[in-house]
Amino acid sequence: MRSKRPAILIVIDGLTPSTFENAVGDRSAPTLSALADAGSYRRAVTTFPSLTPVCLTSIATGAHPDVHHIPHLVWWHRDERRVVEYGSSFGAIRAAGTRRSIRDTIVGMNRDHLAKDAETIYEAGERAGLTVAAVNITCYRGPHRYVPTVPGFAPATFGPRRFFFYNLYESDPIGAPLAVRNRSGGSVDEYAAAAARWLVTRDGFDLLVYYLSDLDFASHLHGPDDVREQLVKTDGSVRVLVDAAGGLDSFVERYSVLVCSDHGQTHVRDAVRLEEHVHAPAIVTASNRAGMIYTDEPRVAAASLDAVEAVDAVFFVEGGAVVARKDGDDDAAILDAYPLGRERVEAALRNPNAGEVLVSAAPGWELADLAGMHHAGGGSHGSLTAGDSEVPMLGVGIEPPARTIDVKNALLAAVS
Repeated sequence: MRSKRPAILIVIDGLTPSTFENAVGDRSAPTLSALADAGSYRRAVTTFPSLTPVCLTSIATGAHPDVHHIPHLVWWHRDERRVVEYGSSFGAIRAAGTRRSIRDTIVGMNRDHLAKDAETIYEAGERAGLTVAAVNITCYRGPHRYVPTVPGFAPATFGPRRFFFYNLYESDPIGAPLAVRNRSGGSVDEYAAAAARWLVTRDGFDLLVYYLSDLDFASHLHGPDDVREQLVKTDGSVRVLVDAAGGLDSFVERYSVLVCSDHGQTHVRDAVRLEEHVHAPAIVTASNRAGMIYTDEPRVAAASLDAVEAVDAVFFVEGGAVVARKDGDDDAAILDAYPLGRERVEAALRNPNAGEVLVSAAPGWELADLAGMHHAGGGSHGSLTAGDSEVPMLGVGIEPPARTIDVKNALLAAVS
């Protein structure tokens, strides 16, 4: 008989530390507040670029992009000579090729782009004899094969033993509502909550990764400080787990729990097309608050951005060393001004799928995507700055780690 409790990871996309701390302080998110009372809390640091596909993959693999090879929301596939677009906007998906982009997002990231030797938490857990469950998280690679519930929409894929992904792949028939019927009304998290309720009431896992994305959607639209209404709904999606377990006391006695975000968010007031300012032969991929430049002339490309107000700093490798450039000057000490800046930039540049130059946007600015779309007037993320990079980290029965890349090992240690 297993002596350790099952564990649950709750990832609330785009939840900033200040929003979490304020909601716990005034009890406007009662379930999260009750969990905070029962656990311990700290601010933690995510990876770079601080964009959802990169951040969620770092959580799932316990590694930075140099290990897992997912570089950005949008990137240039050198071998296939094409743009990979994971969903910056509907316009960007169309610009990159709708059918190919949908398949890249749903299946390709896990099957083709995620490094083969980067072990996910699902693979590691099931190798250890655990029953691992995943709900809606976009990095999901596991050992079990699934065919889509809608024939022909997407190829077969591989996930953990219990697997629920936006109605498209389901390990078990649960009768959950359609995930995408009304995104702005919260239908995605409603589907996730139905799947999680099913799992908890059946004691159907040793380890559950439960991903709630609707808060990030609201934060992009309204800004990170104006998401209280959505946070109440998100809190309700967490309460579903507590209620399914028979109440708070039963829930915290039954499970070890980590609650975190994948990245922060900051307000953006304006946007720029990065490619219009790069004066070097290059392919530029940009979205949200981070960009990449694929070029044989990294110093020329980087220097061409010196006077661009939207750019905070650029990073590239020269002579085997990382160069950090800001306001027209090279200064490696720049990296120490950002949370774990040196560690995160070096790892991002070592990713074989990354551009030769990485661009971190200045506060208040966003880099428009392939279709020229942006979130000016709302919120965004992706840069190396603290606002984009710091996340809330709450542990109940687990010591909250200081980096999101340490979440995987913390959870496996709790259940193994």
